[in-house]
Amino acid sequence: MDLPQLLLVGLVLLLGTVGVMVPGVPGTWLVWAGVLWWALQDRSAAAWSLLVASTALLLAVQVVKWQLPPRRVRAVGVTRRTAVYAGAGALLGFVVLPVVGAVPGFVGGIYLCERLRLGSRGEAWASVRAVMRSVGTSVLVELLACLMVLGAWTGTVLAG
Repeated sequence: MDLPQLLLVGLVLLLGTVGVMVPGVPGTWLVWAGVLWWALQDRSAAAWSLLVASTALLLAVQVVKWQLPPRRVRAVGVTRRTAVYAGAGALLGFVVLPVVGAVPGFVGGIYLCERLRLGSRGEAWASVRAVMRSVGTSVLVELLACLMVLGAWTGTVLAG
């Protein structure tokens, strides 16, 4: 696979990962489609193995998400701005400390947004707890799975 096409696949994976944070965007499926595109072009054993593993992981995440209890998101004041800050924090955390750093980055992004919005530290932490209870679990599970696929794809491309 040539470099421009490889960069486009990486862009699709990155957009899918960010899309997890945006309501209405099928981020998980974009990540899977990017891996499928790459596997169809690369046709190596590593590419097909990653496609199979990614498919299993992303399907399992969908089942887990459906099993999590739905929460009232708007009741606690979650806005698109909060989602953007949380997603940016998770991506930054993932870059600083691969995979594991996504969790504190996610929480840190929410805290930063709420601190800017509310002003005081105590109110911001109370808001972070409410947001995490309402939306954090399902989004974080899906985001972590997409970041794992993105990391595995990056490692496979760099190794091969």
